[in-house]
Amino acid sequence: MTKVQKLKICDWTLAILLPIVLASSIQLEATSSSGIFPVILHIIVALPFMCLIVWHIFLHFQWKKWLIKFSKLKVPTRILWWLYLLTFISGIATFIHWFIENEHSPLGGIHGKIGFFMIAFAIGHTIKRIKFFKKK
Repeated sequence: MTKVQKLKICDWTLAILLPIVLASSIQLEATSSSGIFPVILHIIVALPFMCLIVWHIFLHFQWKKWLIKFSKLKVPTRILWWLYLLTFISGIATFIHWFIENEHSPLGGIHGKIGFFMIAFAIGHTIKRIKFFKKK
């Protein structure tokens, strides 16, 4: 399988998961993360989404000199990367807190806000590259 084919699979899967992650995020925000099922659903959907983002970055940059290549990207893409990192790290911290306390925390609220910005940038990132999805 070629790199482009792998990228198509990765990107289409991200495109399918993104609205589901967004919907589960909105649901958690609207209900202050009440209930175990919505939180677990969000984790089940968001974790593969975050892993696919790592695969997407790997397909573009590999691991060799990726930091140098990454520093040459346009500002919105670099912002998206930093938002991803903040979302991922705050998500882990939020999960640990939720697992121990089983309640919504201010950290979860911060994670949600950062995540919404990340999703907004991801949508913009996708729209800018929509031609890639339309190619056969």
